[in-house]
Amino acid sequence: MGEFKADVLVIGAGLTGSVIARQLAEAGKCVRVWDRRSHIAGNMYDCRDEHGILVQKYGPHTFHTKEKELYDYMCRFEEWIPYRLHCGAKIDGYFTPTPFNFKTIDQLYAPKDAERLKEHIEKAFQGRKTATVVEVMESSDELVRAYGRLLFEKDYSLYTAKQWGIPPEQVDPSILRRVPLRFSYEEGYFGDAYQVMPRHSFTSFFEHLLSHENIRVELGVEALDHLTVSPDGDALLLDGVPCPMLVVYTGALDELFQRDQGALPYRSLRFEWKYEDCEEIQPYPVTAYPDAEGYTRITEYKKLPVQKVQGTMYAVEYPLMYHAGKKQEPYYPLLTEESKKASERYKRRAARVKRLYPCGRLADFKYYDMDQALKRALEVARAIQEGKETYVSRE
Repeated sequence: MGEFKADVLVIGAGLTGSVIARQLAEAGKCVRVWDRRSHIAGNMYDCRDEHGILVQKYGPHTFHTKEKELYDYMCRFEEWIPYRLHCGAKIDGYFTPTPFNFKTIDQLYAPKDAERLKEHIEKAFQGRKTATVVEVMESSDELVRAYGRLLFEKDYSLYTAKQWGIPPEQVDPSILRRVPLRFSYEEGYFGDAYQVMPRHSFTSFFEHLLSHENIRVELGVEALDHLTVSPDGDALLLDGVPCPMLVVYTGALDELFQRDQGALPYRSLRFEWKYEDCEEIQPYPVTAYPDAEGYTRITEYKKLPVQKVQGTMYAVEYPLMYHAGKKQEPYYPLLTEESKKASERYKRRAARVKRLYPCGRLADFKYYDMDQALKRALEVARAIQEGKETYVSRE
């Protein structure tokens, strides 16, 4: 790849890699960023389509956090506007809000039965505003348990089976706890203090984030064509010789080690893009279709953020298993007891490699939200500045 004069090589121009690059550049490090795609911003990349609608090519993103310092960091590189995400699911012909709430009960039950169920819920979960579907299914109240099972059968089990490609009982419980049930009529997907969308675009945010004299970005570079681990497992090689730079790696960790301990399971996505000359196709910008054949959800992008445009562009989302080398992107780590043990084996190996910093959703094999990825990136950047030899995320 030619002569290198950089202090740090960052693999991946998504949020984790770009934030670390910026932090180190501001600290006086010369940073080179490689990405195998033809654009920056990773899965947060957005652009205007042929109809003038701002779309996110890799699925819907909004920024939300409870931590002001994380929000303040984002504000350094883009202007943000308030945006409270509303999501829904189509069940038994009804569009109902997610997280499910008392409106869901009103839609799925006869009026008298609905009122009785809400009374039992309030008694069973006194003073609580939310609970996971697992907690509801384990309630000592028979009516409440039946409600939890109903939602599990009509939504969670169907959606989970499609999204992850395995039976729900094999999925890590943390996945089922991500979206709680609400014990009120309140709507809105998140409850965080800061919920925003970029005024211009996510790509604009990344352009400002990576705009620094000490950062050089190179696109269309497959890092693993050049970067390998030495035979003794202690160092990185760049084009066959010892790598002169510290390396921040945000890709799939098993691929760095040529999957010699077996492949870590990741889920990928296929998007079917459609345009219709109508006002809308669904009441929520992001809607789950648990009983639909093959696809999990539809995102209507004129609502994310709200855009005054003619017609509507939407993406139908089909989950599938990721296979390296098949022109797919690994989106989500498939968290099971077995896969978490496998990822720990790779992390132990990575901890031996000098001057290697694996991080991000893929390398850490963790399901990060955007603010969690940002927080992890800032921690890794601090560790590098403090001179830590490596900084591998562990369970």
